[in-house]
Amino acid sequence: MATATPTTSLMRTYRYLRIGIAGTIIALFVSVGISATQVGLLPSLSNYYFTPARDAFVGALIAASLALFALSGRGVERALLDAAALFAPLIAFIPTTLGPGNIARIVVPCEFRCFPPEYEAIAAAGVITYLVMGVLTVILVLILARRRQVSLGAVSVSLTFAIIVLLTLAIGWIFFRDFVLDQGHAIATVAFFSLFAAVAVRGAFPRLGAPPRRTFKAAYILIAFMLVLVLGVYVYAELNGYVERIDFPVALIAETVALALFGAFWIVQCVELWDEPDPAASRVQPQPQAQPQAQPQA
Repeated sequence: MATATPTTSLMRTYRYLRIGIAGTIIALFVSVGISATQVGLLPSLSNYYFTPARDAFVGALIAASLALFALSGRGVERALLDAAALFAPLIAFIPTTLGPGNIARIVVPCEFRCFPPEYEAIAAAGVITYLVMGVLTVILVLILARRRQVSLGAVSVSLTFAIIVLLTLAIGWIFFRDFVLDQGHAIATVAFFSLFAAVAVRGAFPRLGAPPRRTFKAAYILIAFMLVLVLGVYVYAELNGYVERIDFPVALIAETVALALFGAFWIVQCVELWDEPDPAASRVQPQPQAQPQAQPQA
């Protein structure tokens, strides 16, 4: 009977987190597929928030966000993943806008697209919870840095970006709530996948250490290219009103492909770094140790 290859707790943690992120995408697709059999084809994947798929939709994005924070690594990759993790919950907490007739039971007071008023209280609970937890996290990081449990220099970019996002959201929610409700979901979605496209590029062209094998490098480049292409299509659809089309659901296709690419990235990286003893530092060039100076001869 063959014995299992020895692994460390760190290796297993990173493996399971990456597999878990890919699993959240599968869970989201399954829940949307089930809801589609009940409500039919909707103009965008985000519209399924207003169906029985909502709990899985929100839960998958929150779980993915926590895993991204845990996997954030070091250096530029840490800053990019931390920033992406900040936007994932906002995609869930601020639902997309709806057009008349998108969801039969939901009435919207507009001719084209707007935020359904009956969901404003739900969005408010999510946004306020997000702000409170965000502030508590920032305070915790500062306390840990003061106690020298966390290097403030290593997290300074992520911390600064988090404070900017929290302040922007708080000011927007207090003074420009209608804008946040109407545009918040789209902004968070574009920001999330844009940052993740940068992560994929970073995976293909690391600055330090050995580059990935040719197969993995090609996969990262393809994922990054496809994400940028899909984001362009998504933004074009949003700006030109194609989100409403059912005969050719541009937004639905774009969001589905983007999420599939997101899951594919983690599968590829999980395979690439499967046997790395410290996957977070796999491409960090070790610092050369100082050589002892020769003693002068008497």
